Amino acid sequence: MSEPSSPPPTASPKWRRRAEARPAEIVQAAYEIFAEKGFAAARLDDIAKRAGVSKGALYLYFETKQDIFEAVVKDAVAPNIGAIETFALGFPGPFEQLLRMMIPRVADIASHSGMGKVIKMVIGESGNFPEIARIWHDDVIAKGIGILTNAVTQAQERGEVRAGDPRLHALSIAGPLLAAVIFRETFVPVGAKPFDIPTLMQQHLDNVLPGLLTSPTQVKEGP
Repeated sequence: MSEPSSPPPTASPKWRRRAEARPAEIVQAAYEIFAEKGFAAARLDDIAKRAGVSKGALYLYFETKQDIFEAVVKDAVAPNIGAIETFALGFPGPFEQLLRMMIPRVADIASHSGMGKVIKMVIGESGNFPEIARIWHDDVIAKGIGILTNAVTQAQERGEVRAGDPRLHALSIAGPLLAAVIFRETFVPVGAKPFDIPTLMQQHLDNVLPGLLTSPTQVKEGP
């Protein structure tokens, strides 16, 4: 008498991999839905459908829509900030070279991701949903400005950057990027001509660095 056959050994691992992938699939689906519809109009049913799960399965991982938004920021957006911070902290060269390598990377992310739509959503809906503004500020804006502020502070200590509030210097560097993203998401859909964000930021660096650096150079380092 032959022994009963056992189930294929790959069945259980496949199930576990699928279950483990669900939170990431939900986060990606929510990122897309928030970008398309905004926070208020985004329905949990829409997010579940886009992720390919039931609404009940969604509640296994997230209790509220705000919880999902926080996961979107931490899992889909913040890692980009973390990678930029790691690059900046480990960069061995002078401040000018750091900016000329770091800012184009940030501009490229802003140009080719759905982040701009989420920024517009946060700005537009922060009055009714202040918690999403707090989450975005704490995990994205504050960290991004903090990276630049720290870089400016260190450059001032080395004598590369003129005196002045490092945080204000950081905002003067990053400001045009945020303005261009908001312009794109607000006015381009109604017919305005978009700005080429990488070109804008390259030109901005050419203009702002001579005023920031104690000894400006003509050297330009690409990404």
